[in-house]
Amino acid sequence: MNGRADAAAPWEERAREMVDALRPLSPRVADAMLRVARHRFVPAELASEAYDDTPLPLGFAGSTISAPHMIALMLEWAELVPGLRVLELGSGSGYLAALLAELVRPGGRVVGVEVESRLAEGSKLRLAELGYGEDVAIHVSDARAGWPLDAPYNRILVSFATPMIFPEWTAQLGSLGVLLAPVGPGRGQVLQRLRRGPNGDRLEDGPECIFVGLSPAGARPK
Repeated sequence: MNGRADAAAPWEERAREMVDALRPLSPRVADAMLRVARHRFVPAELASEAYDDTPLPLGFAGSTISAPHMIALMLEWAELVPGLRVLELGSGSGYLAALLAELVRPGGRVVGVEVESRLAEGSKLRLAELGYGEDVAIHVSDARAGWPLDAPYNRILVSFATPMIFPEWTAQLGSLGVLLAPVGPGRGQVLQRLRRGPNGDRLEDGPECIFVGLSPAGARPK
């Protein structure tokens, strides 16, 4: 079974209501959010709230799954197409990684980095159960360092608040790549997009947002 296998699943109506409330979305992002069962990525006791437009706790050190509107914004801003190699830093429950996999199929690859080993192991099992095992690799590591072993990446998405875009990340971004990161203090950030072009890097400011920040052990997921 995978996240899009059961056309009669009762969650699909809730997912459609969620996506309709988030419109306008590009057709590909809307379709991906309809295909991935968000309730599979939250604690069982919160499944009834999975399709509300709100972040939900994951049960580990303040980590959360992002509100759907923020996930949708990041997916749109990342300009994802089939065949891309994507790095997600702070991959948490694996929900965004599953959506990324939907958007870079066929031929793409998603690499997730998560400092909390229990979250990482749980997301590996969940992604495999839902049919994403061939498309997504999750590693336990300090996300501050990125994941140089599979670099360069066409896209890098940072899913936690960071004081800056670290040079370790830009060093792993390929030519014409895009990097998204919520930059700012723990009480609030600005979503920034770094575009790598033939004439150098260009930084754009997006909307204000609130993400969970770095911990002493590494990057806590958003």
